[in-house]
Amino acid sequence: MQPRLSLVTLGVADVARSRAFYERLGFVASSASNPNVTFFQAGGTVLALFGWSALAQDATVPEQGSGFRGVTLAHNVATKDEVAAVLAEAVAAGATLVKPAQDVFWGGHCGYFADPDGHLWEVAWNPFAPLDGNGNVTLPG
Repeated sequence: MQPRLSLVTLGVADVARSRAFYERLGFVASSASNPNVTFFQAGGTVLALFGWSALAQDATVPEQGSGFRGVTLAHNVATKDEVAAVLAEAVAAGATLVKPAQDVFWGGHCGYFADPDGHLWEVAWNPFAPLDGNGNVTLPG
């Protein structure tokens, strides 16, 4: 398998509500979207929003489940000061602040918000993995 992450799909309670939330954060829906699924280009990856029950059915797994799901999404920023600003933008768009911006043990600065369906997003500044000119994280070789 070639190492690649092409698409992240979030199971959501209300596709239209979640679409509006992500659009308030600046995501632009693709024309491939429809009332049942929304697609956003997110750099080299696609973020999709799909109904919770429909996604569980598609994967042939039970739809019950709550609490921590063992996955977080991340939005890295170029400067330490941007972390708090992005968290505030997310809260203004309807997110819940989970962890305010703060210095962390590994030497960076981050905080967390939850989208309307509880999906956790980390907003992070990592001085050891800066962003390139396209806003992509660059890992050391």
